[in-house]
Amino acid sequence: MRDPVWNPAGLAERQGERDMKLKDAINIEDLHWMAKRRLPKIAFDFIEGGLEDEHGLERNTSAFQKHQLLPRYLVDVSKRDQTKTIFGQTFSSPFGISPTGGAGLFRYRADLMLAEAARDANIPYIMSGASNDAIEAAAKIAGKNHWYQLYAARNPEINADLIRRTADAGSGALVLTVDTPVSSKRERNIRNGFANIRGGLFQAFSLKPAILAEALTHPGWIVEYLKRGGGTPMLQNWQPYAPRGASAEEVYKFTSSVRPFNAQTWRDLETYRKLFPRALIVKGIMDPRDALRALDAGCDGILVSNHGARQLDQAPGSLDVLPAIKAAVGDRMTLLLDSGVRRGADILIALCLGADFCFMGRPTLYGAAAGGLAGVKKAVDIFRGEIDLVMGQIGCPSLDQLGPDFLWTEDWPRNR
Repeated sequence: MRDPVWNPAGLAERQGERDMKLKDAINIEDLHWMAKRRLPKIAFDFIEGGLEDEHGLERNTSAFQKHQLLPRYLVDVSKRDQTKTIFGQTFSSPFGISPTGGAGLFRYRADLMLAEAARDANIPYIMSGASNDAIEAAAKIAGKNHWYQLYAARNPEINADLIRRTADAGSGALVLTVDTPVSSKRERNIRNGFANIRGGLFQAFSLKPAILAEALTHPGWIVEYLKRGGGTPMLQNWQPYAPRGASAEEVYKFTSSVRPFNAQTWRDLETYRKLFPRALIVKGIMDPRDALRALDAGCDGILVSNHGARQLDQAPGSLDVLPAIKAAVGDRMTLLLDSGVRRGADILIALCLGADFCFMGRPTLYGAAAGGLAGVKKAVDIFRGEIDLVMGQIGCPSLDQLGPDFLWTEDWPRNR
């Protein structure tokens, strides 16, 4: 399978910088290469892959390449402000960290590293519903900057308890993911010896000796893996609902037995709305009609997302559907976007097209894999620095000035 199509100048691999240090990384692609060097193929492919032919990966990134920012000059940009307020909270930048399941497979306690980086940078972190660390531990670190992703179970009592725990922990938002009604055909994972994350990544190592042999060529990862005891990391958020004393593998199997919740409907969403007292966001909405239904159900926001091109390979890019969703809901709810974000300029393009905020998952996971907490912070700093520079270059001292006028169109100025 191929790597993602974005391949900017300065790619460490192409420069032959095989021993690049974290301090030398100047863009997300450098962190991407460092993560690839450190991780065994089975782990890296899980981060990197889409599904089936992986056309969706290209669609997500190329959606941003369709747009060009139109600079305005002779504007005072000596002071630039990239703060953004959503759901009553002001963040230092207009982006946050998307949920990334199984992060503990790539770096021990990565979920908590992501929470700490989000707290220190004052950005939101959506903890995955397939995280290895617990809601309570991450929320203790990040406070209201911690949001939790709900992967609903077929047992309503489990869902109610996960929502209660999220509320009691003081998390700033609940993010219901709706785009996983069935498992997807992630062919990289299948070729590597396991069907999906719920099957247990490390169980696959014992099934394919060649995979274990390849992993041994990544000694940094192997040493950390053995130091923490080996085996499959625990899904701590699901452990309380599994049989008492269940092993990590048994918790994975239990989790697989109760989800996906493929009978979930709008009625269930209405129940979640009643149970959670703060911001409720629906992740995975791609159709403007569904956006209007979410609005009617009392949701505070929509995270426009195609799951990083990991659920439906034929789905449009998230950015491509954003304008239609914005036209449908207007300013009546907060619009967030993820999937395909790789540059600070991508975030500004999304804001011009109607997004209020952006999220990204792979970039910060590259950072965690490459350098732990310092690597996550490096990824955040790269995005923050690029946003600041592009704002200055296009003559935009404040994010509230962004809009369609900052995007070039072939029919300009007829549409102005």
